[in-house]
Amino acid sequence: MALEANKRLPSWWKDGVVVYQVYPASFKDDNGDGLGDLRGLINKLPYLKSLGIDAIWLGPHYKSPRVDEGYDISDYKDIHEPFGTLQDCQELIDKAHSHGLKIMFDLVVNHCSTEHAWFQESRKDESNPKRDWFYWRPARYDADGVRHPPNNWRAAFGGSVWGWDEATEEYYLHIFDVTQADLNWENPEVRQAIYKDAIRFWLDRGLDGFRIDTANLYSKRIDFPDAPITAPETPWQPASDLICNGPRLHEFLREMRRETFDHYDCFTIGELPNAPQLSQVLSYISTDAEALDCTILFDHMYLDHQDGQFPLMLTPWKLSDFKRLAAFSQELAEPENKAHALSYLENHDHARSVSRFASDGPEHRVASAKMLATYLLTLSGSLIIYEGEEIGMINAPKDWDIDAEYKDVCTVNTWREIKSEAGKTKDQTLLQRGREGIQHCARDHSRTPMQWDSSPNAGFSTNGYAKPWMRVMESYKEGINVAAQEDDPESPLNFYRRMLALRKEHKDVFVLGKFDLFDEENEQTMVYTKTSRDGSRVALVALNFTSEPQAFDVPSSLEKKSTGKLLLCTQGDGADGQLRPYEARVLLY
Repeated sequence: MALEANKRLPSWWKDGVVVYQVYPASFKDDNGDGLGDLRGLINKLPYLKSLGIDAIWLGPHYKSPRVDEGYDISDYKDIHEPFGTLQDCQELIDKAHSHGLKIMFDLVVNHCSTEHAWFQESRKDESNPKRDWFYWRPARYDADGVRHPPNNWRAAFGGSVWGWDEATEEYYLHIFDVTQADLNWENPEVRQAIYKDAIRFWLDRGLDGFRIDTANLYSKRIDFPDAPITAPETPWQPASDLICNGPRLHEFLREMRRETFDHYDCFTIGELPNAPQLSQVLSYISTDAEALDCTILFDHMYLDHQDGQFPLMLTPWKLSDFKRLAAFSQELAEPENKAHALSYLENHDHARSVSRFASDGPEHRVASAKMLATYLLTLSGSLIIYEGEEIGMINAPKDWDIDAEYKDVCTVNTWREIKSEAGKTKDQTLLQRGREGIQHCARDHSRTPMQWDSSPNAGFSTNGYAKPWMRVMESYKEGINVAAQEDDPESPLNFYRRMLALRKEHKDVFVLGKFDLFDEENEQTMVYTKTSRDGSRVALVALNFTSEPQAFDVPSSLEKKSTGKLLLCTQGDGADGQLRPYEARVLLY
């Protein structure tokens, strides 16, 4: 619903909402071609409503060659044909609303596909009116006359950030894949075209908001200096500090809000990589900033893998760091910061949380899924649940062949670089470390088809024997599917439903309450309280992140109160002072 510009009305998301992310290619295939589609999602809206969520975030479904699975958009106003039509998309928006659900799309406007009409015009010749819609730069030549890119920045998916165009003999900037050309936000014509085609077009059709991809990459160091050499073994250097949070970013975000979002009752979730300081985050999401409503933080997601020359390399992580980052993200919910907190454990860019932060062993994975759900659903602010997280989906098994089964462009490029380097150096340990990292952290793990039942290919497609676009995991035969869990009161699925209902019932504590962490250095358990803002009620949350029983202490501040009421215990009756392996317990005082 359009509003008078800059009119501040209470918004649908202000007190905190639960957003369910749908990855369209992998959610539900209705037409039997092996690829998820909009009609499949429409048919599953009653299921999503039954979970107790408030909104849906639909991943990129726009027209695209899908080199980066839809984050390479060739037409912002059209739909990827195998997913459906504009009419299907409008029906999705309308039917989501009829179920009482809000719906959000991905907004991907740092870059577009090199197949987009804007870029096709731009590359025709150097005098084309759209040449300045992208970052074109001449080559550098060394003393021997050898051509080199304009600088040494490393692209997110490997190699240089510069793509060579033979026809016009210049380079264009692509922070991600070579088929994803960065749009020149310095050009006001570009910004106005984005506002018109990518934002207002959809908000005028009833959309309720956007998850904004790479929101702090719009402004860069456009003098393009070389990045410091931190990886001497490669010519391409990480350049986050030169790519992110550029000098005009606040200006661009404020203008985008004033000219689009402020005219609608919509919710904006900005993706802000490389923003480690609280003051920096608040400069984008506080109400005073007048830019974004909240942010997706990355700190938790980088705990277990490196982001250097070879992304996805495993690195040891400690629970004390996990807890510290949780406390940091919950600071955003403190009233004095005038901001909105948002938390998540999974999305399309990261592997499955049960496999990463707990245990996906058959004896522990149900308990692990419930423990992590308890953590997530007791945090203040808004939350994101990713498709399949509610049934405890896990990573792909380690016997999957990386070359044959993994599809993600980041995985493919990284694995190629690792194999090339290992071949040159004869370093077989590099190959093994790369394989282990991909098996643990690759984005592919979250992109396997949703597991609906025990029929062929987990009921993902109406044609059970159609080959899915990505291999289905065999774990659907082991109870990790919706149908098997619907009738099991102790399943992760029904636990999520109970927890979501409990979260709403005790909104003053779990959604709006103050987060306080205890025993910060304990590497086995996580204990924290959530206190209502008037101080009248306190919830104690105790989580065991290990496969062994662990003792936990009630904070002294609560010992003075009456005995806490047991709200939930994921294992046993909660009567003893020890937490069972991967147990979660919540008491209300």
